[in-house]
Amino acid sequence: MTSSLAVLFLTYNEEMHIGRAIDSVASFASEVFVIDSFSNDKTVAIAKEKGAVVLSNPWTNYSVQFQWGLDHAPITADWIMRMDADEVFDPELVDEINMKLPELGPETVAVNLKRRHIFLDRFIRHGGRYPLILTRIWRRGHGRIENRWMDEHIIVWGGQTVTFDNAFSDHNLNDLTFFTDKHNKYATREAVDILNQRYELFAREELGRDDGSRQAGIKRFIKEDIYNRLPFWCGPLGYFLYRYFIQLGFLDGKEGLIYHFLQGFWYRFLVGAKALEFDRALGEIPDKQGKLKKLEEMTGLKLT
Repeated sequence: MTSSLAVLFLTYNEEMHIGRAIDSVASFASEVFVIDSFSNDKTVAIAKEKGAVVLSNPWTNYSVQFQWGLDHAPITADWIMRMDADEVFDPELVDEINMKLPELGPETVAVNLKRRHIFLDRFIRHGGRYPLILTRIWRRGHGRIENRWMDEHIIVWGGQTVTFDNAFSDHNLNDLTFFTDKHNKYATREAVDILNQRYELFAREELGRDDGSRQAGIKRFIKEDIYNRLPFWCGPLGYFLYRYFIQLGFLDGKEGLIYHFLQGFWYRFLVGAKALEFDRALGEIPDKQGKLKKLEEMTGLKLT
């Protein structure tokens, strides 16, 4: 049996990563599409040199951009794979995809993959960070991305999902300044999702248990139905202590201390602080449209 697979990347100024990422999937990707947000570095030139088809579209958020790519890229492959430019596939996973994907029967419509995180060149093995099981491969016509501002997942339908054994790596080569700036922007978007959950300002989607990765669905439930309801002061500190001690994050060394503190405490605290700031401003506005307009003004995001 044979099968074809298209890989879809979103990029903006990813000259440091995109060549490495495309090279890592070259042996099994029959089509590579790069949806670029008008990069001003060498991203597009490198992608084209590696044989990718490049399409350009203005950025709104990850969900909108990825769905635009699904709708506009001339995909003909049997399967589609979502991949970020700073990710790289291990040779063992490449071999597994080449071996197993063609053997999947029609009852299987999606594949979960295991992601490891590399931070300051160290594999962050503990603190609940490995393995992160994510739906990354699905049959064409059986999947789309959630319409959310943050923590978006692939929704699949029409059959079962299987999980492959080997992992790929999220290994961003930028520095800590880039990391904190990126998470500051993430925090704004996640705070928007929290307030949208609270006030129902615009349509939002729920990840069902059968929509892809069960782990992702459970984490979504814990975050939105338990964590987001905790007192502001309690959540970030409790989450960090749980990750660092109960989930053995301290075994990841000094790199792990930096990562778990920044991503497990500082980032969660920043999300909560921004949600508090935004909520105070919205609380004075009686109608939903007024709240939505104010939130757009405060965040600079095109929420409508």
